[in-house]
Amino acid sequence: MSDQKTKSIEHNELIAIRVPPGDKWRLVEDDKNVIYPSLMDVLEAYFMATQFKGDFRFSPPEGKIYAVKFREEVVLPKPEKRFNIYGDPV
Repeated sequence: MSDQKTKSIEHNELIAIRVPPGDKWRLVEDDKNVIYPSLMDVLEAYFMATQFKGDFRFSPPEGKIYAVKFREEVVLPKPEKRFNIYGDPV
């Protein structure tokens, strides 16, 4: 059993961009460049393509939708401070 500590790192992955005018959207990784007529339609298309079940972040000023994903990173222990016989850091 490992006694390594981990921390969860949040990452916002860009999944869709707004296509003006109005509420039309395009998935970033769609070779066919399908334009979806609404926010819910593009989220449904993303789910059907990826089966992602999680949170989304929507940025109206940027016209972008992000999938909020997490990854675990190992937390490295802080190195032990060492000193020589005179008390100077080594």
